[in-house]
Amino acid sequence: MRYQRRNALRLTLALVALTCGAAAAAEKTEEFWSLGGPKGRQGFKLAPVSAFPVPTPAEALPTAKLRVPPGFKVETYASDILDARMMRLGERDTLFVSSLFVANKVYAVVDKGGRREVKTVVSGMTLPNGIEFRNGALYVANAKEILRYDGVEDRLDAPPKPVVVYDKFPGESPHGWKFLKIGPDGKLYVPVGAPCNVCEPDPRHARIFRMDLDGSNVETVARGVRNSVGFDFDPRSGDLWFTDNQRDWISDDMPLDELNHVTRAGQDFGFPYCHSGLMTDPEFGQGRSCGEFVSPAALLGPHAAPLGMRFYTGGMFPEKYRDAIFIARHGPWNRSQKYADVAVAFLNDRREVVWVEPFLTGFVEDNEYVGRPVDVEVMRDGSLLVSDDHNGAIYRVSYVGGATD
Repeated sequence: MRYQRRNALRLTLALVALTCGAAAAAEKTEEFWSLGGPKGRQGFKLAPVSAFPVPTPAEALPTAKLRVPPGFKVETYASDILDARMMRLGERDTLFVSSLFVANKVYAVVDKGGRREVKTVVSGMTLPNGIEFRNGALYVANAKEILRYDGVEDRLDAPPKPVVVYDKFPGESPHGWKFLKIGPDGKLYVPVGAPCNVCEPDPRHARIFRMDLDGSNVETVARGVRNSVGFDFDPRSGDLWFTDNQRDWISDDMPLDELNHVTRAGQDFGFPYCHSGLMTDPEFGQGRSCGEFVSPAALLGPHAAPLGMRFYTGGMFPEKYRDAIFIARHGPWNRSQKYADVAVAFLNDRREVVWVEPFLTGFVEDNEYVGRPVDVEVMRDGSLLVSDDHNGAIYRVSYVGGATD
């Protein structure tokens, strides 16, 4: 009965979304995600609303089906967090969790002696995906602006009014959701995605920017970035690494999404001319070469939708994982065969990716999603949290001993 109610709710929400999409289609010939897609209407069978987020009760989560290497354990950390996306840990161990298309909220998960209480600290904001925490303040980025909530852990039940840090983003919904991270230089890093599947972007789009914490001194860090929704800084060198989602509608198996490494500010990573460092774009790549641009540090799979990523800096996992990169692969919506997992990229001493392998799997059954990982967060005890927007849940991965080949 619980599954029937859950499926009925998913169907109702999907019908509402598709009805809204049909109304929008009456005004526009094509949605942004469909541009460059197959001719005719067959491409619309793979619309983005293929796995609508619904909060799943703890007892119905797929936790027992999730798989990790020997010696690791997966358990449910928190549930009933609608549309759970990005995570940041506060100074008092409050876990802040953002949402995106459905909930339009930012949550605070408070540990009450092993029982987690979920509070809403921000609501009614459009696309509040990007969050960061520093010096008692919660930073929240939507499509248009970055806001700061000072002293928020003291006022979880009555959060303070936000301070506007920056309000000059273009503001479009397509790829307008943000990711936030404060770098080792003390600056706030934020991406602005391309407002399209594939197009020639202006200087305000398809870039990663950085700014002072008061929103001043904005500068470009990386160009040619189609849509990054996750990055982190190498604990050894301080360099920026980021995931990037490549264009849709070339084929099931191309392009391959990317993990990239910025070695100097202003580097160009190829969008829209080159994809995956392997192929020029059928429309925009004429007369261009992939050799003009920075090659990916690693390829993460076709339409993998890599989102949140973190260098592992904890002390719980075995030594082989130290300074490796955990990457949430949300999984494709416009590919015949689905897949989703948390992968791990291993680096050598020259900071080159030597291989990438699945770490947390089990999110797909019978070519349907039973979960979709979005972000990862290294906790103070060295365990790894994984958010799942499909179920509105957060899982905890810990190491309990044994082989880790």
